Amino acid sequence: MRHLTFVAGFMWLATAAWAQAPTEGSCTVFPADNIWNTRIDQLPVSPNSSTWVNTIGPSSPLHPDFGSGLYDGAPIGIPYVTVPGTQTKYPATFTYQSESDPGPYAIPLNAPIEGGSSSTGDRHVISVDTNNCILYEIWDAYPQTASWQGGSGAIFNLLSDALRPAGWTSADAAGLPIFPGLVRYDEIAAGAIRHAIRFTAPQTQSTYVWPARHEASSLTGSQYPPMGARFRLKASVDIPGFSPANQIILTALKQYGMMLADNGSSWYISGATDSRWDNDDLHNLTTLTGSDFEAVDVSPLMVDPNSGQAAQTSVAVSVSPASARVPVDSRQQFAAMVTGSSNQSVTWDVNGAFGGNGTVGFIDSINGLYTAPASVPSPSTVDLHATSVAASSAVGQAAVTITNPPAVTITISPASASVPAGQTRRFAATVQNASVTTVIWEVNGVTGGNSTVGKIISGLYAAPSVVPTPATVTVTAVSTAAPTKSASASVGITRGRDVAARSIPVK
Repeated sequence: MRHLTFVAGFMWLATAAWAQAPTEGSCTVFPADNIWNTRIDQLPVSPNSSTWVNTIGPSSPLHPDFGSGLYDGAPIGIPYVTVPGTQTKYPATFTYQSESDPGPYAIPLNAPIEGGSSSTGDRHVISVDTNNCILYEIWDAYPQTASWQGGSGAIFNLLSDALRPAGWTSADAAGLPIFPGLVRYDEIAAGAIRHAIRFTAPQTQSTYVWPARHEASSLTGSQYPPMGARFRLKASVDIPGFSPANQIILTALKQYGMMLADNGSSWYISGATDSRWDNDDLHNLTTLTGSDFEAVDVSPLMVDPNSGQAAQTSVAVSVSPASARVPVDSRQQFAAMVTGSSNQSVTWDVNGAFGGNGTVGFIDSINGLYTAPASVPSPSTVDLHATSVAASSAVGQAAVTITNPPAVTITISPASASVPAGQTRRFAATVQNASVTTVIWEVNGVTGGNSTVGKIISGLYAAPSVVPTPATVTVTAVSTAAPTKSASASVGITRGRDVAARSIPVK
């Protein structure tokens, strides 16, 4: 974490479904309507989404930066301790004293330090007073005889939505609390994570967005994500193949997303150290990559720029079907239903592009009729969004996988036959995977045949009156829709029954 110039940033807005507050002991970890605890699966995609994902790394894997045991001799993850209200409070001094809460800090001097006591990394130390519901955090923390020394420190009232002063850091680069964004094993055991998850990116923009309060970069390019940017796992990502524990994490990444809080490795999500983690199982999360995520626009969620309170709404949009496979150049009808509002009107986009485009397909912005592109895009699955006109933050989604159409196939029946000269035989052709099922009939490559090899009309073959040489001909049905697709039958022409004239002896 590096603390650089202080530049005021821009704000996003958004609304979402009613939030639920996670807990630690008897304390809620911020109010239920806090931005950390508000679902963002109904929010619109940010117009900067693809740019930011490409900057962070579309092929870089999701990495759970927590686990059990040791890695290179150090505990894996960010540890924390819970303490009673009687915990001794120690004074603290900081490198960034002007942006740090003076304390004292109710952090035991033997509290676990991120990376271990000999760590040269961020050395976060975190304590939660579960009687008074106060969170204490220090970055670059070193215990002294009867005090703490650190780079910066912050104290948060877990019952309050108050943010740090604008431009202030915390124990994290973005000026945010760390603890609310940690994946904790107790949440897995309880069956749900009900908050956003902290994550890092290698390069960030020299600005921040609500609810972040601080930037940590000198890069001004808009291709870099700002501190506080919110991302989520795309609705189109299938998660049933993951373990139950990982499905809880991935569900949270879909529902609550993750918040950019510090500079670090690409797509590293933070969690608390715990001996109960299965490191091999957590490693399976690395099969997901940056391209599986999208940035969301959290605009009208902001009630007050100096508060973490997030506006709540009961308006929601659902799209049916929720998923579909659509061949290139084909169409699929989608429908949207708005609940919580009498206004059922929605607008449609594909991957955030209003009405879509030639790469990801087009969708009628009024009636939801989707037309797949002429070729399969990369990735082949795109997301349709239906945005409520009544509440622009309420967005329904559907996952559409674009496929190449199945190959046209033809079968002919019978596959072989013997037909006496001058006689007829009916053949039938079945065309699959084509909207036009008619065929063109040939005999020995001649459309309709001729008197030498026989003629065929609408599948009725008439053998020639004289056995040809060779005596076997080929009847072929060619697809009208796909002329390169055909099926053939072998026909042997045999002599007809000879009726010999007999002379009647005269008696």
